[in-house]
Amino acid sequence: MEIRVLKYFLAVAREGSITGAANSLHLTQPTLTRQIKELEEELGHKLFIRGKYKVTLTEEGMILRNRAQEIVDLEEKTKEEFNSMQDSIKGDIYIGGGETRAIKHITDIIKQMQIEYPEIKYHFYSGNAEDVIDKLDRGLLDFGVLIQPIDLSKYESITLPDFDIWGVITRYDSNLANREFVELKDLINVPIIASRQMSKKYSKDSGFLDWFGDEFDNLNIVATYNLLYNAGIMVESGIGHAVSLKGLINSSKESPLRFIPLKPKLQSGLDIVWKKYQMFSPAAKLFLERLKEKL
Repeated sequence: MEIRVLKYFLAVAREGSITGAANSLHLTQPTLTRQIKELEEELGHKLFIRGKYKVTLTEEGMILRNRAQEIVDLEEKTKEEFNSMQDSIKGDIYIGGGETRAIKHITDIIKQMQIEYPEIKYHFYSGNAEDVIDKLDRGLLDFGVLIQPIDLSKYESITLPDFDIWGVITRYDSNLANREFVELKDLINVPIIASRQMSKKYSKDSGFLDWFGDEFDNLNIVATYNLLYNAGIMVESGIGHAVSLKGLINSSKESPLRFIPLKPKLQSGLDIVWKKYQMFSPAAKLFLERLKEKL
């Protein structure tokens, strides 16, 4: 299986037609058709359903599209790392993490490096811990910012000098909006929009199990989210109250939403992590040195 052919496959999936993909790749249609057919024969599965005017992915084709994109991305990242191994430091740094205001510690370092090394480029991926760890383990990210507690046995890490505070995002006209704090009894029998970190699958690792105690299984979790923007829209629509970190959504007096902290306080530390024995590009190595100096 050649990377070149995977790029052809991705072009067909993107364009939805052999003709369109052939034009974008500057290939003849018979050449591209033959390459896709040979790929299907190699894998032993049909990848496309041919229609009169377009092609659509089969279930196997959808699986390959995800894998092929990862392989192509990793190839590009590897090329960038070797291209950056020159006298002047340049290249790309890939960082993943969830939504947190503590990312400012990292952006402060990037701002200074941007002045000194303008040819370094930075790429941020936003996702929950599960997503970030998956990409980190597969070499698609150099660094990940993870909310504690998290199993760090496979990683090197630096703890950021900040804590994220958990609370409830609610509508301005709800019964909770004017509270100074939200206690456990306030969350029983009300609709909850839960973060993935709070959800039952991950509760044993998140600290929520201790905070909610025996009442955890009695919560009325009506929806879950991994990034907060859509959760905020759900709260605004009246679907429920979102348990969230502080400072990630506008809760000023002009906003229809309010943030109320939990009582007793529930807070989470943060770590920036990287794989043990990681071989860094010069740009990523410099970034790590600056992290260690600052933090």
